[in-house]
Amino acid sequence: MARRAASTTAATLTATAALLLTACGGGGDGKSSDGIKGTGSGPSPSASASSPPGPEHPEITIPSSFRLTFENWTSSDPVEQAVLNDGKEEIRAGYAAIIENDPDSEAVAFYDTEGVRGQTKEWIKSYTDKNLTVIGKLPVFNPKVTLAKNGKGALLSYCTDESAAKTRNRKTSKVEGNPAGTDPYVLYSVSLAKNEQGVWQNASVHSERGACSR
Repeated sequence: MARRAASTTAATLTATAALLLTACGGGGDGKSSDGIKGTGSGPSPSASASSPPGPEHPEITIPSSFRLTFENWTSSDPVEQAVLNDGKEEIRAGYAAIIENDPDSEAVAFYDTEGVRGQTKEWIKSYTDKNLTVIGKLPVFNPKVTLAKNGKGALLSYCTDESAAKTRNRKTSKVEGNPAGTDPYVLYSVSLAKNEQGVWQNASVHSERGACSR
């Protein structure tokens, strides 16, 4: 279920709808978890919302049916923390859009630059067009931030573990994970650009399966 690459949409998805985003959606700090509203049966009672400080950010909620966790997603540097906050929310927004069956998500548009927005939409549609949502657990870990000297750009890398992440068909309720033998670890390299409102937006995403480990 790896997310799309920068030049090709959902490059690591298979015909059996292997799991992902992305880029765009996510949960709380440390090892906390979220759920996404809109799974078809309504929001989970345990659903939570996350919205970082600064410019007005969209509220994103994720139900407990999909535990998107962020491990050690903190920095003592306030600028790096701002990059981490917006990068995390971009990931959360993408998965929330899949669960809510909303390829035109306004939250995704908020966290993506215009140049990458279309690719994110196609990645979301690679699920929604097949009536798929995401369930299970997806840890996001080992984040690293490199800031550009001009203060307007940044690189963010992180890993995901798809071992317990699955898709569920909205119509048939069929549940699938990655095909047997698929390496569950995916490395993401994301470039971000700071817009005039101070939001760090996703400008490109590259993914490499098998490049991470615990």
